[in-house]
Amino acid sequence: MSAVSGLQGQVAGFDADAVVIVSILVLLLLFSVQSFGTGKVGIMFAPVLALWFLNLGSIGIYNIINYDTSVVRALNPMYIYYFFKMNGIKAWSALGGCVLCITGAEAMFADLGHFTVKSIQLAFTAVVFPCLLIAYMGQAAYLMKHPLAVERIFYDSVPEVLFWPVFVIATLAAMIASQAMISATFSCIKQAMALGCFPRIKIIHTSKKVMGQIYIPVMNWFLMIMCIIIVATFRSTNDIANAYGIAEVGVMMVSTALVTLVMLLIWQTNLYLVLCFPIFFGAMEFIYLTAVMSKLLEGGWLPLAFSSLFLCIMYTWNYGSVLKYQSEMRGKISLDFILDLGSTLGTVRVPGIGLVYNELVQGIPSIFGHLLITLPAMHSTIVFVCIKYVPVPYVPLEERFLFRRVGQKDYHMFRCVARYGYKDVRKEDHGSFEHLLVESLEKFLRREAQELALEVSTMEAERDDVSEVSEIVPSSPAIAAEDLHTPLLSDQRPGDDSRMLGMEGSVPLLPSSSMSAEEDPSLEYELAALREAMASGFTYLLAHGDVRARKQSFFTKKFIINYFYAFLRRNCRGGTATLKMPHSNIMRVGMTYMV
Repeated sequence: MSAVSGLQGQVAGFDADAVVIVSILVLLLLFSVQSFGTGKVGIMFAPVLALWFLNLGSIGIYNIINYDTSVVRALNPMYIYYFFKMNGIKAWSALGGCVLCITGAEAMFADLGHFTVKSIQLAFTAVVFPCLLIAYMGQAAYLMKHPLAVERIFYDSVPEVLFWPVFVIATLAAMIASQAMISATFSCIKQAMALGCFPRIKIIHTSKKVMGQIYIPVMNWFLMIMCIIIVATFRSTNDIANAYGIAEVGVMMVSTALVTLVMLLIWQTNLYLVLCFPIFFGAMEFIYLTAVMSKLLEGGWLPLAFSSLFLCIMYTWNYGSVLKYQSEMRGKISLDFILDLGSTLGTVRVPGIGLVYNELVQGIPSIFGHLLITLPAMHSTIVFVCIKYVPVPYVPLEERFLFRRVGQKDYHMFRCVARYGYKDVRKEDHGSFEHLLVESLEKFLRREAQELALEVSTMEAERDDVSEVSEIVPSSPAIAAEDLHTPLLSDQRPGDDSRMLGMEGSVPLLPSSSMSAEEDPSLEYELAALREAMASGFTYLLAHGDVRARKQSFFTKKFIINYFYAFLRRNCRGGTATLKMPHSNIMRVGMTYMV
């Protein structure tokens, strides 16, 4: 709106309604291109911003030279004291406008996922700060000659011949600044989800190389709708600027508090220096806060309303998720209980593979105990599947699954961790998923049998070595120490040749009598049972959990858990939403967690 409003004094008949309409069209265009990814949209960042800051610095120098060079005296900090002494309460109120000079600076913290720290430091100190300073000094010089041009100072201070180029650059720069805030919002939402502080929503990674380049459709359209409503409602940049000023000061104060915690807990700085930091910067920011709070009724309530809404959502989600996880941990089934049931698990084992989806990497989930109680039959092979997303673009198929046995061999129970990268196709065909899972499980069983055979053969070899050494009688005291470990030819038994060859070749070889993995009858039986179970089909066992507050809980807890948190769980993405499963093979098990 600030960029488009420049047309009001330049084009005849271009009123406030036209500003609103054009601004909404620009917003629609901006949010529509977000799905192409930050990388593609960011191609124009560097050239446009370079032109923008070059334009600001050049026009500022022109105005300083052309109107009043004495404005350079404003660099003297003593004028701060003179300003407050002359204006009193008006000077304090003017601090709210000073905050608007640095709006947008908070975006650089979230944009660290897209740029390096050094690049941001260099850009702010060598380009942004000097160009903005010169631009404001040039506008002050123009106001010295034209004091009534306050309302439209930016475009009025631009030479007439440069108006249209500057207008185009200003509009593009405003779009890029908005793009930076959109990208920052995506980054913040993603980090909040990773910390378990925000409901799960769809995230699309738009780059194969940079993990920070993401697109969140729900947040994109939410921001677009809210921005259009605000532009159409306020119809003026003044109220929006007041709202942005309060948001800016809030970010400053939160940043100061968090840096203080980092200094104290992570950097372990001296306590007195830690206290000096919030006292100095906190006092300064508190003065700014009191100044902008005077604009609370003039649009300043907007960021407070949005922040309160998101605070409620994030706190409720985190609070309910923690209680649910604690309830799941308490309801875990011990392995001793499973072992007491025997290999039949207290039910009838029928052919088939049951995939029990859960979020626990360790322990047996409570859903499995619920299945044992409610179902009269259980699949012959049980696999506890846990989906994990790792910070790499792709996970090779041969490294997709990690297996571990649960219980004894005759239980046919396994734990599987399925790993996906952020660019992997999660909604893969269920047939290929099942085939890859069984293939990986067969490799695990063969590797397990080989390691067991190696361990047994090693133990036998150690026992043979001990018995052979005890039978050796040295021929003379002068025999070297290494000869004492060489058995006599008459004492060698079948199989010693291979062992000797292994010693000479410095490569330990298994005894010829040890059984290979393919000849292991238990392995062949287990592989045959797995193939038979695969031929009988797969069943996806999913938990449909309902979280409820206990009856003795307070009313506030019941309201938050039973209504607000339940609403968020029903409307967010489930843990298995990214997987493609045949509906005919899905079995949902309802559970109620009392928290």
